[in-house]
Amino acid sequence: MAKKSDYFGLSWIVSLILAIIPITSWVCGIITRIQDGKIVAAIIRIFFGFNIIWICDIIFMIVNKSILRLLNV
Repeated sequence: MAKKSDYFGLSWIVSLILAIIPITSWVCGIITRIQDGKIVAAIIRIFFGFNIIWICDIIFMIVNKSILRLLNV
């Protein structure tokens, strides 16, 4: 079975595709942070999700096969 990635336990390639599309990256990022109990990180993604964090998510997904874990609050 394929290694699980960040977006809802989906495979890495599906998570990468979702991270590349701005709207799905923003929505999935907010939902996964809320599921992790990281409300502050979810709020930051709401306000900065379409610029800095979106680019960082793409880079981290390609390099680390994991989306950005900036705030562990």
